[in-house]
Amino acid sequence: MSHPVPTWASVRPSERIAGTPAVRRGGAWWLVTPTGTMSVLDPVFTGELERFAADMAAADRAVARLRTERTAARKGQR
Repeated sequence: MSHPVPTWASVRPSERIAGTPAVRRGGAWWLVTPTGTMSVLDPVFTGELERFAADMAAADRAVARLRTERTAARKGQR
């Protein structure tokens, strides 16, 4: 199954990694800018993108957990 080539206007924020031009769509990595789109095929680079995406997801989960704990602590103080 082929994946649609992303365009600048079609990229959802959830597909981007931390405001970078790196976009994952359907398991494929792309670099997307207003001037064009390029498929990322280098396995070393895509491996780094995968690790960075995993680290960002872990950081997002940690922040969400801290916020939940802080909210629970505030409710317990009332």
